[in-house]
Amino acid sequence: MSDGEGLRAEVSVHRRIAEIGRKDWDVCANSSDHADNPFIKFDFLNSLEETGCAVERTGWGPSHLLLRDGAGEPAAAMPLYLKAHSRGEYVFDHAWAEAYQRAGGRYYPKLQSCSPFSPVTGSRLLVRDGVDREAAQKLLIGGALTLCERLGASGVNVTFPTEAEWRLMGDEGLLRRQDQQYHWFNQGYADFDGFLAALSSNRRKTIRRERRDALAAVEVVPLTGGDLKEEHWDAFFDFYTDTGERKWGQPYLNRAFFSQLGQRMADQVLLLLARKDGRWVAGALNLIGGDCLYGRHWGCSEDIPFLHFELCYYQAIEHAIRLGLPRVEAGAQGQHKIARGYLPAAVYSAHYIADPALRTPVARYLEQEREAVKQEMDWLAEEYSPFRAE
Repeated sequence: MSDGEGLRAEVSVHRRIAEIGRKDWDVCANSSDHADNPFIKFDFLNSLEETGCAVERTGWGPSHLLLRDGAGEPAAAMPLYLKAHSRGEYVFDHAWAEAYQRAGGRYYPKLQSCSPFSPVTGSRLLVRDGVDREAAQKLLIGGALTLCERLGASGVNVTFPTEAEWRLMGDEGLLRRQDQQYHWFNQGYADFDGFLAALSSNRRKTIRRERRDALAAVEVVPLTGGDLKEEHWDAFFDFYTDTGERKWGQPYLNRAFFSQLGQRMADQVLLLLARKDGRWVAGALNLIGGDCLYGRHWGCSEDIPFLHFELCYYQAIEHAIRLGLPRVEAGAQGQHKIARGYLPAAVYSAHYIADPALRTPVARYLEQEREAVKQEMDWLAEEYSPFRAE
């Protein structure tokens, strides 16, 4: 259907991704148009729902969209949630919500297309191979806007889409927002020493010292696939909840989710645990994609100098090189990552706001914000890059 013929105009809404099923969802999520991304797969999203992390009770009402072709086969899908708050998104619209509510508007519920609790770039408009991609994407966008109107939601927010999707959504009338993260890019390094050789002398010495001190204190144990056991998840969950309680007041993910992740996606999990005197003292969770190592969660029970840098940044670089992955995404925020080789990289979101009274001032704000973000990225890369000047 390269010409787009055979697509149905109707888009169905599903209150659980299980209603769609693994086969029909993943035939869209595993399109050859984008590299394997664990955060948009059925098993990841379904585990969030089955374990009660992303459900109505927690303010995440699944409202996933599915488009079928003329033969009734799945053609495209869109992860979508009816949100009762703005937590767990990593693209902050709290100021919009407060201003709208002060003016007498009702900002919640809103529709959110994302991978919950994951500030990770990936497709949000999932189109099966052989389907007219742009036609299907436009039908999904139209379906989300229609659902927004029917539910009386304040808008549709699409966070961390691909740049191509972001541009298409802008062409379809959504407001474009840009932010930045810090990503490491593999320039064909043979090993970690090859990466160090590309750095300035001062940064190279600092990183070697930080690694030496951290690894003198602990043993780092990488776990993936069949090596992952419940005892490892028990230890990591303690680290995760401690970090979550300090950051957000209440962690987003529960213990059952990590067990399901280990059972269903073990080969895409890289869990790095640090052991000292026979005890697990820290851990960092990564997921392995087709073109990226995604660093997600970290925690520790003991303050050990430079261990955070070792587990979250340096170990991630080593494993990405070993796996032949072109980049590492180390999560949201953290200007300190630049000194560890992680450079500013653009991330995107797109927003439909139903009420013109809110949409107009937000559009003006986003235009100014985009320019400021671009300038800051250029300045950070120029002033703070740890790499040797050519």
